[in-house]
Formats: sequence, structure tokens, C-alpha cells
Amino acid sequence: MATADLLLHPVRMRILQALFDADPLTTSQLRDRLPDIAPATMYRHIAVLADGGVLEVVEEKRVRGTVERSYRMRKEHAAVDPAARAAMTREDHLRAFTTFAASLMADFHRYLAHKDANPTLDGVVYRQAAVWLTEEEFAAMIEEIESAVVARMGNARDDDRIRHVISLVVVPDQPRTEAGPEPRTEAGPEPGPEAGPDAGAERVSD
Repeated sequence: MATADLLLHPVRMRILQALFDADPLTTSQLRDRLPDIAPATMYRHIAVLADGGVLEVVEEKRVRGTVERSYRMRKEHAAVDPAARAAMTREDHLRAFTTFAASLMADFHRYLAHKDANPTLDGVVYRQAAVWLTEEEFAAMIEEIESAVVARMGNARDDDRIRHVISLVVVPDQPRTEAGPEPRTEAGPEPGPEAGPDAGAERVSD
């Protein structure tokens, strides 16, 4: 597993997102997918990820006198080491989340830049809900969500399928040490879980 400093960089995160559950890509193909990243920057960060063991070279071939490499993400190394995560400070988490959020925005802007982008037709989804859960119920919910995604990650690539990138964000409303039952009011039934356009934690990627 890698460190937060290695993975949680805006450019490196976008490179890894482009390689999620995808066929191996060359640097040239990655540049086509991420045209706003300067070539020198792209090469530099691919080298950092390869040196860190997060990317591996699966093929090399000569093209006009140069060696063209195809890269694949090593999923077992594309996660922050648990010990490193436990050692992250609040400032580290803020920086990491800011990088993550910026990456979401960049991907969404890139999607909308396509002339045929139609969020409604394409099933763009961003939705928020609040639930009260014990630690055991929370762990079960996360397992259910991850299982639903993992079960579909092996789908064959064909003309009827569109690649989607799923992002999960879970934020407690307050720290565990401060959490406690809130007084109920008689103002009527609680509102439904949806708090946003009907368009959840899903990001569309081409």
C-alpha cells in the first residue's frame, strides 16, 4: 500500500482514476483522456506512481525511435496504508479531502465539456442522505455498498456499457465522543433522505 502523500495529489489522483478498472493505457492515451495536464507534468507523475509501485508497466514497444510503455494500476497498492492513515492529522485529512473534491470537480467539468453531455439522459447522480447507525450497522452498510460496486467491476466491456466512476464520501455529523441522542420534536415527520437533485455519490466518466 502507498502513503497519502503519494496518492493524494491532484494530478496523480486523476491519473489513477483514468486507470480504474480500465485496460492498460499508454502515456499518450492518458494525455488524450486528460488533455489539460501538460505533457511534462504527466510524464513526471506517472514516473512517481511507477517508482512507488502503484503503476506497473505491462507492455513496451518501440514507436518512431522511442519506447512506448503501457501502464496498469496495481489495485493492491492504490490505497493508503492503514498505519499511515491512522497517523494523518486533521490538517492532513483536510488537504486530502480538498484534493479529492478538486478531482471530482475536474472530472465533472471534463464531462460537461463534451458537446453531447446530457446529465439527465446520462444518469448523472449526486445525492445526500442522513442515517442514524450503530457502529455495527455502519460497518454493514459500507460492506453492502462496497459489495454492490465490486460485484460489477468484472463486467465485460461492450458497446452497451458506459464506464462510470463511483465515489463514496461518508462524513459523521459530529465526532463520536460528542455524539448523543438529539431531542425529538413534535414538528412532524422527518424529511425524506434525499437532499439534492435527483441526479448519489456517482461520478460520470467517459
